[in-house]
Amino acid sequence: MKKAQDFLNNFLKANDTIIVACSGGPDSMALLNMLINIKKSIDINVICAHVNHNVRKESDDELLFLKDYCKKKKIPFESMKIQKYGEDNFENEARNIRYDFFDKLMDKYSANYLMTAHHGDDLIETILMRIVRGSTLQGYAGFALVSDKNNYKIVRPLIFTTKKDIEDYNNKNNIPYVIDQTNFMEDHTRNRYRKTVLPFLKNEDKNVHEKFLKYSNTLYMYDSYINKVIKNKIKDIYNKYTIELDKFNKEEELIKIKILYKVLESFYEDDLVLISDSHIKIIFDLIKSRKPNSFIYLPNNIKVIKEYNKLIFKKETDQIDNYEIELTDYVELSSGKKIVKIEESDINNNNYCRLCYDDVVFPLHVRTRKDGDKMVIKNMTGNRKLKDIFMDCKVPLKERDKWPVVVDSKDEIVWLPGLKKSKYDTPKSKKCDIIFKYY
Repeated sequence: MKKAQDFLNNFLKANDTIIVACSGGPDSMALLNMLINIKKSIDINVICAHVNHNVRKESDDELLFLKDYCKKKKIPFESMKIQKYGEDNFENEARNIRYDFFDKLMDKYSANYLMTAHHGDDLIETILMRIVRGSTLQGYAGFALVSDKNNYKIVRPLIFTTKKDIEDYNNKNNIPYVIDQTNFMEDHTRNRYRKTVLPFLKNEDKNVHEKFLKYSNTLYMYDSYINKVIKNKIKDIYNKYTIELDKFNKEEELIKIKILYKVLESFYEDDLVLISDSHIKIIFDLIKSRKPNSFIYLPNNIKVIKEYNKLIFKKETDQIDNYEIELTDYVELSSGKKIVKIEESDINNNNYCRLCYDDVVFPLHVRTRKDGDKMVIKNMTGNRKLKDIFMDCKVPLKERDKWPVVVDSKDEIVWLPGLKKSKYDTPKSKKCDIIFKYY
């Protein structure tokens, strides 16, 4: 923890105001305690900010625990409770709500910094998850020690430390904290990395977190340089939501990708996590298409239109969320659901699909339904209309138009995830080449 303490001592100055994002868990309580100690020697202002996500029965008790702790330490305490969630990706929606709350507190207290308790192990997990999922150069870097957010900076002082360092610090200083049991549930992707991958890496090198931090800093350095290049080039290529394809196509592949992400940032802002490599690929497919006029839909009803030598981006306010994405290893849908390739499974319900390369034409795609869509349901004869399947399965009307439909390259429906399997699904008793899971 010494590196984190040294950083804070050198970084902070008198009259700085810090909002501390605090869950009440061991990491954020350690950070809060460090700042309270620094406050004894430097005249800084520390405000504790807590978000009650309202998804566990213990959440209200944790809020009271933290409120009482801050009262004893004479630290201002601010909190908010999320009353309801919409139909967006849960993690993304919760993040947006949190940062909207933090933004307001930063204005209220005229604060310089928002500090979070992300540590070195978190950085390893984030980098590995993004490598597996696919991301941008900046995304692969995980998160930075200091980053800009609106009119303030987000600071992560514990990035130098490990979970073990934090646990030792808390035990040594008798710091109270609460435990979120969902952090141990293996249905959360991050928890699986934490339980299986991190121990292996730490066994190879106990200071592996320092290597990942160096990796992260290197990627941020390169990304910063490329952004400077993009800033100059994009002025001549992109204007009024339109890319001039003659100029765009002359650039290197990396520059093209960065330009597309820059354009999409202006539409998605904090929702840019909804965009993956698969979405960028279908934009490139649209650009390379021989059709002079065509279009695709991205999550949140962003329409990308190719009109001869122009690529136009626009927000469709009344259009359904159409999409068609190549399915290889992983697809995250705008509904928050995922389709992933897995190695094996004994489960054989409609959330799993087993296929053989001899039966369907790869690559597969996942798309929204089309008029007249039909499929042959497993163990049945004859085609069945998708609209009839939706009715039989009692799928609400508002969900039918965005329900994922998995098709092969001949547009044959091979799977209706979560609802029905097709005749192409390989029986569990036979060998298959590929297995997908929907969840």
